[in-house]
Amino acid sequence: MKAIVLAGGSGTRLWPLSRKDYPKQFLKLNGGKSLLRQTVDRLLLFLNPEDILILTCEHYKFHVKAHLVDLSGYHLLCEPHARNTGPAIAYGFKYALEKWGLPSDEPVLICPSDHLIEPEDVFAETVQKAAQVAKEGFLVTFGITPSRPETGYGYIKQGERLKEVNDFSAYKVARFTEKPDVATAENYLKEGGYYWNAGIFLFTPETFSKELATCAPDIFALYDNDFDTLTSKFAEMPDISIDYALMEKSSQVAVVPLSLYWNDIGSWDALFDVLEKDSSGNAQTGRVITIDTENSMILGQKRLIATIGLEDHLVVETPDAILIVKKGEAQKVSNLVKQLKNEGYPEALEHVTTYRPWGSYTVLEEGPRYKIKRIVVNPGERLSLQMHYHRSEHWVVVRGTAKVQIGDEEIFLHENESVFVPKSTKHRLENPGKIPLEIIEVQNGEYLGEDDIVRFDDVYGRSKK
Repeated sequence: MKAIVLAGGSGTRLWPLSRKDYPKQFLKLNGGKSLLRQTVDRLLLFLNPEDILILTCEHYKFHVKAHLVDLSGYHLLCEPHARNTGPAIAYGFKYALEKWGLPSDEPVLICPSDHLIEPEDVFAETVQKAAQVAKEGFLVTFGITPSRPETGYGYIKQGERLKEVNDFSAYKVARFTEKPDVATAENYLKEGGYYWNAGIFLFTPETFSKELATCAPDIFALYDNDFDTLTSKFAEMPDISIDYALMEKSSQVAVVPLSLYWNDIGSWDALFDVLEKDSSGNAQTGRVITIDTENSMILGQKRLIATIGLEDHLVVETPDAILIVKKGEAQKVSNLVKQLKNEGYPEALEHVTTYRPWGSYTVLEEGPRYKIKRIVVNPGERLSLQMHYHRSEHWVVVRGTAKVQIGDEEIFLHENESVFVPKSTKHRLENPGKIPLEIIEVQNGEYLGEDDIVRFDDVYGRSKK
């Protein structure tokens, strides 16, 4: 068995923590590991790193590497364009067949990178048993046994039984249903035989290709090329999910029930369910003081947050934004983000801290003709050799050792030492040391946008502009 992990999504439902530049799969929401890393560790219970393909986009490639820095052997593939899960999975399969040497009859597990699943050993055992169903020519989907009349998930209705061995069962899928209203969801639970659609799939390349040709000929027409041709034509792919393109149309779909805890962390309400609560039913992190506050979530980062008389609310604070939403209304956060984008708010897409392949930078202050940043360069990493037409820079080392190139000169800077970088001068910053390098950068000039960078050399292969 092999696995393809989908890690290219840029979800907005957990704004302001999750944003396009740093989406949910890289957040550490329930402990010290990101959701991506938890996903990979779960797969490593029954797979080797060499059996795992991480499918992401170019913009997130260095995030994936950073979160799997101690893991070697896994495959990493970047989609040429964002085209939803249907084309993405087709791209992953084509890579696996041609570049990975995957046999056409070997089952492949498709899973998102941002779900919580417990206990993990039950998941691993069920997936391995379901491999036999996939080998028999079925597109296997995994259904979560519902614990409540949830209206935020799609449902799967089971049909005739295909297999029943000890504690393992598999059924033909009778139909998929969209997210129901409360009354319909309650009826599903009473009737039984309905499962939440977890968006986790298992099938062989042979079955996938056959069903794709029948159910999604527009995708298959492009998929039926070699990998390099598919890459060059990928922009022609339709923007469609695997559910709409294939799973809801095929007659060869089977559902395997998963009786465990599953949460896609699809909203702040969903995260609240996961977090540990105090005696008042509150989940809180950071500097929080509460008086007469009950059944609420207060997540702080930088500021002191004080609440009085709050009940059934969700409060999320980041250095540049605060979200306050009533419990049960968190699904509307995506609508809020759309409004922020339409009105040109940069907070819709970017954090004050921006991550780069070499480390990160945080905007501390900015105004007309100036910007102040804290820059952290990881050990052994270096920025591109670059130049700015419209700004000069002044660097002050706060921690660590910096190797600096300005023009043809190279110098070393230590704590409390500084250097000036004039406009239109080639320069580069590097950390030759063993600890993170931290500097304060003061920019001055008539234009301070991040696109005023001309790159001459870059170890990370980024554009020269």
